[in-house]
Amino acid sequence: MNPAETPSAPGAVLNISVYKFVPIPDAAQLRETLFERAQAATLKGTILLAEEGINMFLAGSAGAVRGFVDALRADTRFADLAPKESWSTSQPFRKLLVKVKREIIRMNHPAIKPADARAPAVDAATLERWLAQGHDDNGQPVVTLDTRNAFEVDHGTFDGAIDWRIGKFTEFPEALRAHKDEFTGKTVVSFCTGGIRCEKAAILMREEGIQDVYQLEGGILKYFEEVGGAHYTGQCFVFDEREALDAELKASQDEPR
Repeated sequence: MNPAETPSAPGAVLNISVYKFVPIPDAAQLRETLFERAQAATLKGTILLAEEGINMFLAGSAGAVRGFVDALRADTRFADLAPKESWSTSQPFRKLLVKVKREIIRMNHPAIKPADARAPAVDAATLERWLAQGHDDNGQPVVTLDTRNAFEVDHGTFDGAIDWRIGKFTEFPEALRAHKDEFTGKTVVSFCTGGIRCEKAAILMREEGIQDVYQLEGGILKYFEEVGGAHYTGQCFVFDEREALDAELKASQDEPR
């Protein structure tokens, strides 16, 4: 059963993560509106806004969370938001933060503008099939590239994934330039927790001349939701007090620390 359709027990908390690269020139004004709405709905978590887009991690009652998203979809820029959902037994966030930043995921590479053009994406089912057969549909070897920080990778990753042990995402461009020749003749699928980092990473890789590169649509969380844990060992680190989720999108512990 899809986690989004799982009947919630009394008091269960719905957690969502969603992002979209879309021009938001009015980020400062939108910040005030979203803070007031989220606070009124007693939601907790983090909303990041920048001229390049929006990135949200929110938790609360199912009705409040989904109502907040529905209200946001009334803005045509966000009409197609499709949050990834999971459940927890308690609130995993301590407070509500709504911030305006220079980037919703910092890369320090201003030429990368996902709102202008995305890199090609591959869905979970296709990646699972490629990994099972060891090559893409053209017979080319497939490698997965983990774009997350080293401590996140240590919780779990795809079997055989490339891991450059970066400490923060701003280190990714330099690491890529040091290793990009290793991708010759291979199909590369970049991945991350929810899709935001691997989207920027895939665009940069194409700009650096790597032709056969895809981003994993929706990241690890969407992969877990759609196909489970095939070809993945361990859990997926998340940036809240649940710490990590398994392939069934369940927290590594019943209660937050």
